[in-house]
Amino acid sequence: MDQGGVPYRVKRARTGLGLFATKLIPKGKRIVEYTGPRISNDEVERSNGKFFFGLNKRWSINGSSRDNIARYVNHSCRPNAEAIISRGRIWIQSKRNIRPGEEIAYDYGKEYFEGIIKEIGCKCEKCAAPSRRRNGNGNH
Repeated sequence: MDQGGVPYRVKRARTGLGLFATKLIPKGKRIVEYTGPRISNDEVERSNGKFFFGLNKRWSINGSSRDNIARYVNHSCRPNAEAIISRGRIWIQSKRNIRPGEEIAYDYGKEYFEGIIKEIGCKCEKCAAPSRRRNGNGNH
């Protein structure tokens, strides 16, 4: 079903829910905005939520609301999208053409990877696929 012309929909992914392309998304296209209230980074440090996205040295976005569709964009070590901060707003933008049916994913960055993902092992498509170069447990 087309959600008002948006090129994506939320559905089951390898790691829970994910955002998937429903039509071709061209390279360089802003896909979805990461939204939520601004909170201080001091408050983020006192919390243990997973949906905080740093804007700058002082502020982050609390993207925990289910209204924030961008929260469903999962991490990938071989991403097809990236997060762009522009004028105090966070956009998920395609790095290359994304085909219909393909999961939209970006690299959450070293700090998030080390603090959250590494302990349980990365389950992105790249890390879940058998490879001779990995140590076998999804930890880089």
